[in-house]
Amino acid sequence: MAETIFSRIIRREIPASIVYEDEHYLAFRDIAPQAPVHVLVIPKEPVRSLAEATDASAVGGLLLVAAAVARQEGIEESGYRVVLNTNGDGGQTVFHLHAHVLGGRPLHWPPG
Repeated sequence: MAETIFSRIIRREIPASIVYEDEHYLAFRDIAPQAPVHVLVIPKEPVRSLAEATDASAVGGLLLVAAAVARQEGIEESGYRVVLNTNGDGGQTVFHLHAHVLGGRPLHWPPG
């Protein structure tokens, strides 16, 4: 897999506002937030996208960390959105699997 900015964040070569970390996942605030709470959750073991994921427990773990981040950020009760953009037409711009945790305001559907 090609080097990404997320790989550099994992290695601490680029600073990030980290809100959660364990041995498998890292979560940090998005630098261009789309909501009052906008945190990215990434696996430390790189996977290019959801389309290329093969380990169901790793993807499930990503979602469980997203829920833990929502709790930690105080948006669990009011509600939040977890978004996985996949490939170009899906809006993925960094090709390292990641979940966006968004909340802190009403989120409308469809987004926009």
